[in-house]
Amino acid sequence: MKESATKGKNYKLLITASSIAVPVIVAYLFTVRIPGVERMGFLPPTYAAINALTAIFLIVAIMQIKWGNKSAHELLMKCSMGLSVLFLILYLVYHATSDSTKFGDANYDGVVSVAEKASVGAFSYVYYFILITHIILSIVVIPFVLITYTRAVNGKFKLHKKIAKITFPLWLYVAVTGVVIYILISPYYPN
Repeated sequence: MKESATKGKNYKLLITASSIAVPVIVAYLFTVRIPGVERMGFLPPTYAAINALTAIFLIVAIMQIKWGNKSAHELLMKCSMGLSVLFLILYLVYHATSDSTKFGDANYDGVVSVAEKASVGAFSYVYYFILITHIILSIVVIPFVLITYTRAVNGKFKLHKKIAKITFPLWLYVAVTGVVIYILISPYYPN
């Protein structure tokens, strides 16, 4: 019993540390530029595709567990976690080699002029709402994913199922909105 309690505390500490460290490291790395490396324009569509694949895997994983196929569910969830880590790595590499793209910057000069703002109009509010909720929930979902996964690995399936009901829609929202954000901003990526 004592070993189980120690293991649980270690998981909590690791989850807490990861949930704090990942957003802090990402925020810091946004300030880093790799000198001499050209913009890697192939990465945004790549990580958008990874987000789409993650969303598909999440949906299929839920279907598999509802059909009683635990092994397929487990495999798909592990793949979803791996894809999310791959997304994060590629996202960071892109932003370490490229300036952020501004929504509405049709002439690619890094500044959204009054005329460019007018051309996107109120639609920019939709874009920024999706972007802000995506960013916030991508941070919020980290501990949920880790706790959900840890509970499954430790065989605490009732607790796993309880938190998975929260984790699944959050994670799916982040994956789907990642694709939507790419589609909305892709016209403004420099060629």
